[in-house]
Order: sequence, then C-alpha cells, then structure tokens
Amino acid sequence: MTGFFAAAIIAGTPLLFATIGEIITQKSGHINLGVEGMMYMGAIVGFIVGLNTQNPILALLGAIVAGATGALLYAFLTVTLRVNQNVCGLTLTIFGTGFASFLGQGVMGAIVPTAVKNFFAAKPIPVLSSIPYIGEIFFTQDVFVYLGYILVIATTFYLFFTKPGLNLRAVGENTAAADASGINVTGYKYFHILLGGALCGLGGAYMSLVTVPVWQEHIIAGRGWIAVALVIFASWNPIKAMLGGFLFGGLSILGFRLQSMGIPVSQYLIDMLPYATTIIIVIISTRKNKKEDMPPANLGIPYFREER
Repeated sequence: MTGFFAAAIIAGTPLLFATIGEIITQKSGHINLGVEGMMYMGAIVGFIVGLNTQNPILALLGAIVAGATGALLYAFLTVTLRVNQNVCGLTLTIFGTGFASFLGQGVMGAIVPTAVKNFFAAKPIPVLSSIPYIGEIFFTQDVFVYLGYILVIATTFYLFFTKPGLNLRAVGENTAAADASGINVTGYKYFHILLGGALCGLGGAYMSLVTVPVWQEHIIAGRGWIAVALVIFASWNPIKAMLGGFLFGGLSILGFRLQSMGIPVSQYLIDMLPYATTIIIVIISTRKNKKEDMPPANLGIPYFREER
C-alpha cells in the first residue's frame, strides 16, 4: 500500500498546484473557470521549451509564463473591462485547449529529453526517507512534489499570517471597504490572478514533463475542472487542498492498482470515480454553514469603484 500512496501523491500533484492557484485567484474575489485551459497552456509550452532546450528550469519558466499569460487575458477582461467572469473563464478553457492542440501537432509523440527526466527523477531526502512507511510515501519523491509541500506551507502562511495576505482576503470579502482603506484593489487582483495562473501552468507542466513524459492530446483530461471543485472541497484552505489533491490522485490510479491485483473491474467505471466524487463534493458543499467554510463574500462580483 505504501507504493500506492506514493503513486497517489504523484498523481495528485498537478491537482494540488492548480487548486492552490485557483484558491489564490478566488481569494481576490474572482472565480476563474479557465483552470483547464491554463494547465494546457503550461503543459504544451513547458514541454516544447524542455524539448528544445533540454533545460528543466527553462521548461518550468516557460510553463509559468504560459499560465500567467492566460491569466493575464482573464484579468484584463474581468478586472479592467469587467466582463462576466464565468463566461471569460469558460472561453479561456476553450482557448487554452485549442492553443495546446495547435502547438502540439508538431511534437505529437515526442519524448521528454533525458536531462529533463533525470532532473525530475525521484530523489529521497536523507534521514526523512528512512522513516518507516511515511518516508517511502512522502520523502522518496521528485523535486516537483517537494515543491508542492513547500507551496502549501508558504501559501498558508501568506494567506493567514501576513499583512498582504490579510489585504488579499479583505479584497475578496469586501472590495469596497478594502479600496476605502487604501488597498490597491486593482493591483492585488491582477497580481494574484496572474500568480494563480502561473501555478496552474506548473500543474500542467508536471503532467507533460513528469507524469506523462510524452506529448499527447487530452493530456490534462479534465483535471482543471476537478481542481475547481477541489477549491470548494478544501474550503479555500491550502492544507485541505493538499489532502483533496492526493485523494483524487489516488482515485485516478485506483483502476490500475486493482487490475494489477487481479481484481476484475471496468476501467471505465474507475475513470468515472473522480468526476462522480466531484459531483458529490459540490452537493455536500451546499450544506456548509461555518463562516470559515464559505467562499469570499464578493466572489464573482465585478467591482465598480463609482458605486462604492
């Protein structure tokens, strides 16, 4: 079972990056349904950069820029032009998917270079990896997974224990009051929407560079939508997002594990589990009554300073 749990963490890492990115975006008062599109953009750009440069750092930077660029388009339309956020997010998903399909035609079936593979190979952490069970599951992973651990801790600290994090939450909860108190609302929205997009791009790059190191169409396969649902499941809390990401990662590989054990089960049924669980989570989320489990009060509401 330790091998299964370790594999679940690998499968859940792309979801973790995308979910944290969307949490940061929604904390600014914007709901970006373009997570899937930004993951595709990060996946294809990161893959192409890694393929041509054989440099893993440049590949990650390419994915970050691609995801942030998609988020910039969304931010300009929803923050500056005040376009409907749901429509804009759906459009970004369509754009990102088409963008990846267009660029991916030239690299279909290409394999990630050995130098990039080696960089993302599993690297046990001394001492910690020797802890029975826990060490094998959590500390015998690749550098991307370890970056995910750091991301969860850093995001939690930033949101709940720093002044900029407090300002961000104020922008999402009561934009007019935050503006009246002197907070640069537009600046906070732009920065955190772009940061969220960059993290979504990294989540996509993990899929194309590590999880499936061969470019193929539909590589993201709906994980962006699952990440949006995980934000609700996690109650906008990064630590819960990590648990949810690893849970869904386990569900996504459950079919292969059962088949390897000789248990006859339909792969189509197993593939349906993450999405069925997503629906259940959304239904359960409607029963939440605690304030800390609720979304930002101004989520999805365009801000008109003149109406303050």
